[in-house]
Amino acid sequence: MSVGDSTTARAEQEGLHPTQSLDDTVHQRVRLGILAIAREANRVEFGFLKKQLAVTDGNLSRHLRVLEESGLITLEKGYAGRRPRTWIALTRAGAQALDAELRALRALVLRLEAPLPAPGPPDSLEAPRPAPGPPDI
Repeated sequence: MSVGDSTTARAEQEGLHPTQSLDDTVHQRVRLGILAIAREANRVEFGFLKKQLAVTDGNLSRHLRVLEESGLITLEKGYAGRRPRTWIALTRAGAQALDAELRALRALVLRLEAPLPAPGPPDSLEAPRPAPGPPDI
């Protein structure tokens, strides 16, 4: 069980809000994108990620370093002809962390889409959720 799995399981057991199961390492937009794209392929090239995620070389490199140090991806350097290339692959821990993140996001969506509870007694500590409606303009 990965750290993300144990966090999700603990949050569910303790009845915590689903956002408590989100992993800061995985949840960041660019890193989540890297993991998702890497899940879709056996390995993905640096330039492809850069283009898909609309980030700079330096920005992508920093996020890749965070994921690699966390053991969620591996980097493989090599050449395509004479041009240096970097390929990124998801590790087993990376796949598990992505799965845990998706479970937490699903739990959050389910909670937000659930029917509103019946109003409680006037002294209830719970604030009623507003009924969904058109956005204020």
